Amino acid sequence: MTESKKRPIPPLIPRRTLFGNPDRTMVRISPDGRYLSYLAPVDGVLNVWVGSTDSLDQARSITNDRGRGVRSYGWVHTGRHLVYLQDTDGDENWHVHRVDVTGDGPVDERSVDLTPFDGVRAELAGISPDLPDEILVALNDRNPQLHDLHRINLLMGERTLVLENDGFMGYVVDSAFRPRYGARMNPDGTTDYLKHVSNTVTGDDTTADHDTTDGNGQWLPFAHIEPEDDLTTQPRGLNRAGDTLYMVDSRGRDTAALVAVDADTDDGRVLAEDAGADAGAVLIHPATGEVQAVSFTHTRSEWTVIDDTVADDLAHLRTVSDGDVSVVDRTLDDRTWIVAYDVDNGPTRYYRYDRGERASMTFLFSNRPALAEAPLTTMHPVVITARDGLDMVSYYSLPSWVGGIACEPAVGTDTPVPDEPLPMVLLVHGGPWARDGWGYDPNHQLLANRGYAVLSVNFRGSTGFGKTFVNAGDREWGARMHDDLLDAVEWAVKAGIADRDRVAIMGGSYGGYATLAGLVFSPGVFACGVDIVGPSNLNTLLDSVPEYWRPMIEMLYTRVGNPTTEEGARLLTERSPLTHAHRIRRPLLIAQGANDPRVRQAESDQIVSALQAKDIPVTYVLFPDEGHGFARPENNLAFMAVTEAFLARHLDNERFEPIPASFDGSSLRILTGADGIPGLSVSDGGGE
Repeated sequence: MTESKKRPIPPLIPRRTLFGNPDRTMVRISPDGRYLSYLAPVDGVLNVWVGSTDSLDQARSITNDRGRGVRSYGWVHTGRHLVYLQDTDGDENWHVHRVDVTGDGPVDERSVDLTPFDGVRAELAGISPDLPDEILVALNDRNPQLHDLHRINLLMGERTLVLENDGFMGYVVDSAFRPRYGARMNPDGTTDYLKHVSNTVTGDDTTADHDTTDGNGQWLPFAHIEPEDDLTTQPRGLNRAGDTLYMVDSRGRDTAALVAVDADTDDGRVLAEDAGADAGAVLIHPATGEVQAVSFTHTRSEWTVIDDTVADDLAHLRTVSDGDVSVVDRTLDDRTWIVAYDVDNGPTRYYRYDRGERASMTFLFSNRPALAEAPLTTMHPVVITARDGLDMVSYYSLPSWVGGIACEPAVGTDTPVPDEPLPMVLLVHGGPWARDGWGYDPNHQLLANRGYAVLSVNFRGSTGFGKTFVNAGDREWGARMHDDLLDAVEWAVKAGIADRDRVAIMGGSYGGYATLAGLVFSPGVFACGVDIVGPSNLNTLLDSVPEYWRPMIEMLYTRVGNPTTEEGARLLTERSPLTHAHRIRRPLLIAQGANDPRVRQAESDQIVSALQAKDIPVTYVLFPDEGHGFARPENNLAFMAVTEAFLARHLDNERFEPIPASFDGSSLRILTGADGIPGLSVSDGGGE
């Protein structure tokens, strides 16, 4: 039975409200509690702003990025500096910049590039209150495949080599920046974690096969991880005392538990586990480094308390909002927390939480105040069963003006449905070793506001649901992973949510691959597809990965396919959409960043060329100043304008915001197929 719940149809939400710059976001507090910081636009570009904790209204911009905007930053322990990362046009060769927040001179003079090396990727590897004037940085300047560890003095900029990497994928360091654990991947796809000990260690075990030495000690075997556990078993870090290693660990169980390991004896004890989800985010004491709580996310996120001293705090925080709560930063003395609340139908709200006997919450601001007045819709969690019985946690959204409660046996649960089936967009997440979750999603909101049902599915291979689920995706690209998406579409059709003849598929990275696979392997299911930086040829994808991925290439071979073997190369060729490009019969929009280091432009170029050779229409847009996804809001707005016009044409929908007269500030170039988008012309984007 269905209870009708018709509502007035709201106006279109402007694309800029959803995809433009946030007003303020990514709030942080300095370790001493003197300053609050956040990201906010300066002339349309996100930069870091800093103000006194007690007078945030007098905050000022302290960085002057004029390109892609700052997206990652944090405080250090000098009392007056923070650091941020920036690459060049999406190439992911990050530089670490230091900024003095106390200076009065020009903004440009307060920022120093601490890693000014062309073609080198810097990774921030450590910040510690024990070494307030230094940071630990990993650089691949000596060997592009391997990152050496360096201490960099924040005041003078001097760089000191800590450890030359001879084959490690990564390290766990202590609060003194000493490498304590390291990970190596073996040719058979297993991973060895080694433990660094001083030269005083004696005994027969110092001659183990994997022992290597440096000037300060030896690497001894610590843990051997089989491929089935490698995505669900990793160290999370050491406490400040260095005597406890925290890990997520799925060995001997399905879902990954949070485990504390004695650094001297290697004995472990389980701190928390959940039968439905892997251990997720952790709450860490800022001074001691001890883990105090851990989150588990099945359909929604829930915190499990480990340290009773924060139990009352987390209980209090849950009373403030119905949203999912996260503690995004804390002062070193732990008196002040910065807390964020995420909801599905409104902006993220930031608060300052002052602890103590008279605890108080101070609302700071929301990231996008305009969302509070926008006609947003809700996101519904649902568990969809695949044809072989696997449960897939999924999320769907409906236009805010339609809905009812379905109680049909085919649906399985009380599920809100429209009064009649709608055109639907299946959004496929990237990774594929990632997951979709509940919360505000601008793509869900835009598409639902335009009259579509929207469905996101955690297909097999998605992370967070245990190793059985993630390992079920091994070598199943274009096969059972694709079947999962088809099963989700069939669920939506049977539930009365989706019109079978008007379903689109859209996604980025792996989601882009899934889009291409959907059009070639199931040409009658999807009415059209939108591929964003998706690989078309799995052999060339694996052959062209960034050099710094090479130490873990065996993981990719295990989970996708091994192009160095005859059988593996054959599998990859068969699962590559490029091989079957001639099967594409439905409209296709492809978007690519020219500087993408993961899925290179050639992946899009080659399938476009194959389609053109067969006179199969395709629209191809390129962003010369972007990489793996689109960071500049001008480019996001241009792409979403093209996308919603494309979907409106091919899903027979008249409700969309027209393409603007010009894409001001965007680098969008239309390489082919402008006539496939209503309102788009070659002159909009720089020509064929």
